[in-house]
This record gives sequence, structure tokens and C-alpha cells, in this order.
Amino acid sequence: MTGLPVYRWRLAPEGLATRRQLRAAGLRPGGHDPVATLERPRRRGRPPLTAHLYRLDLAVPVRPMTPGRWRAVHAALTARRTCPDCRAVREYCIPVSVGVCNVCAGFCPAA
Repeated sequence: MTGLPVYRWRLAPEGLATRRQLRAAGLRPGGHDPVATLERPRRRGRPPLTAHLYRLDLAVPVRPMTPGRWRAVHAALTARRTCPDCRAVREYCIPVSVGVCNVCAGFCPAA
């Protein structure tokens, strides 16, 4: 256990939010540790889903996307679509399980 208070689904107090809720509000945790945990029950003997809760008053605005960050994201996505064998940039991300594009793997004829 983490030693944090645990709240059931939809019973968390006001002023706490998950990362997704913070992001939807244009905020981020800002380096602060979670203050509680949220548990959502599941059926059929599965363990509950958990999410960390952060204080809204300590959250800070998300950093704006600068031109350099946009370039870095574009370069990373292009790298995921570039086949290491034929060096072609595909319209899809190269599957990690195969390691090459579908054409090089022989899944489809060359287009």
C-alpha cells in the first residue's frame, strides 16, 4: 500500500482530480505527489481500477507547445512510421511485434 487515503468511485472530496481531469481543465500536477487514490470497483473477481488524485489548488497550467516541441513530436511520430529495412515512411506506425513494415514482412504486396 502507498499509505494514501483511498476513496471509492464518485466519492472523492471536492478539490481533488485525476490526471485526466486535470488535463481536461488545462492543468498538470506540477511536480506534486498524489494526495489520495481513487478506486473503481470491477466485476468478476478482477482487482479494482485505481487512479491517483491530485490537489487542484497545487496544479499548474500545462506548458504551451513551442515550435521546438512540435518539431520533436513530429520527428518522433515520423520515426515510428519509418521502416528500418526499406526506410520508407508509411501511413501507419510500424508494429513493434514485427519490427518492419507490412510490405517488408510480406503481409501485403508492394504498392
